[in-house]
Amino acid sequence: MPSTENQNISIEDFMKYIADYLSPKQVAKVQKAYDFAARVHADQKRRSGEPYIIHPTQVAYILAQMKMDDETLCAAFLHDTVEDTDTKLDDIKEMFGAKVAMLVDGVTKLGKIEYISKEERQIENYRKMFLAMAKDIRVVIIKLADRLHNMRTMKYMPVYKQQSISKETLEIYAPLANRLGIYTIKWELEDLAFRYRDPEVYYNLVEQVKVKRREREAMIRDAMAQMQAELDKVNIKCEIQGRPKNFYSIYKKMMRDHKELNEIYDLLAIRVLVDTVKDCYGTLGVVHSLWRPIPGRFKDYIAVPKSNMYQSLHTTVVFTNGQPLEIQIRTFEMHRISEYGIAAHWRYKESGGSSPATGATKAYAAKLSWLRQLLEWHKDMSDSRDFVNTVKLDVFADEVFVFTPRGDVIDLPVGSVPIDFAYRIHTDVGNRCIGAKVNGRIVPLDYKLSNGDIVEVITSKQASG
Repeated sequence: MPSTENQNISIEDFMKYIADYLSPKQVAKVQKAYDFAARVHADQKRRSGEPYIIHPTQVAYILAQMKMDDETLCAAFLHDTVEDTDTKLDDIKEMFGAKVAMLVDGVTKLGKIEYISKEERQIENYRKMFLAMAKDIRVVIIKLADRLHNMRTMKYMPVYKQQSISKETLEIYAPLANRLGIYTIKWELEDLAFRYRDPEVYYNLVEQVKVKRREREAMIRDAMAQMQAELDKVNIKCEIQGRPKNFYSIYKKMMRDHKELNEIYDLLAIRVLVDTVKDCYGTLGVVHSLWRPIPGRFKDYIAVPKSNMYQSLHTTVVFTNGQPLEIQIRTFEMHRISEYGIAAHWRYKESGGSSPATGATKAYAAKLSWLRQLLEWHKDMSDSRDFVNTVKLDVFADEVFVFTPRGDVIDLPVGSVPIDFAYRIHTDVGNRCIGAKVNGRIVPLDYKLSNGDIVEVITSKQASG
């Protein structure tokens, strides 16, 4: 997904863009959502001084590039109307239907979560709560697109805000994009957050990488030409691309492995896209006949996909000049899913088809591994239509996430009441609990807690019993 950090798509061009994959009726519905949003936001401006409507338009465009459905695009245009204008959720429901209203409501509620930086366990709970509060996966995807456009335009924010928003982006939003397999958003969020959070380190690295990439470009061009010639001989149709590694990934690798930049060999790698799985393995054979593979550096994510649906063959070979060269091989369809992850499946859901990437879908259905670690989930879905229809994020239906007054997130079984919360904090707190406040008002001790509640325990001086 190309960054449009400094350019905005016009609404006319946007409508032409979505007409390529939506029906005229769906396009008309999206146009209606734009017209409504433009009217209610008419007097509002962004920090940049631009008309406010530019923001939801760009959010919708990010989603359109992922080929999201008409309901998602409508919700993107309308996502700030309930929060920032006099529009009521019932108005949205009446004009655009219950599903669009549900998406707008979900995005509005997620926007109200106040993130306070915590240790890793708490960060994980924030991510979990974020997902639990979204009744539909598309709510999270809209929120990611919303955050991406806000990051692209963050130069208009005060520096202290840039710092806190960047930290939140790296700790919450980029990992969520990664877990949903939406790498295009993940990489751009990471690099933008890195740039604002530590500009000196970021720009220094950018300059160093430019020099190193220039050194490697001739080698990459040579390798690509040799591969193209050999693949033509065996009649494998392909597209060969240079693949730059994003800056934050390079930085993390340097920090994690205690390496200097000149010790990182995959700053620029090669990606080969082919039509079929058979061609993937055929291409691998050609690559390994050209150059010696480095032992231990081959990964088959086609036979064993990653838990976020990613499929590809990865190999590292010793190039003619003795330098390691990383090569990724995948089908065009696998590439689309590697770029857009779970979002890639909405096109199949809308058309009633099933995704060709069944291996990846099974892996996803066998669960995002992070869900596997967090939850008991007994259902195994093998069909992508079942998958997209079932993957509402009520996979957290057996958990409820609430805040302490200090902003810590506590996960409890669904149906929990304040006394359960008190015991979760500490046995002594539970023993001395005589009352509770939820969202600032006193409630009975059998009051059922909901996602996002702020719970305060009232205790007696001495323990009961």
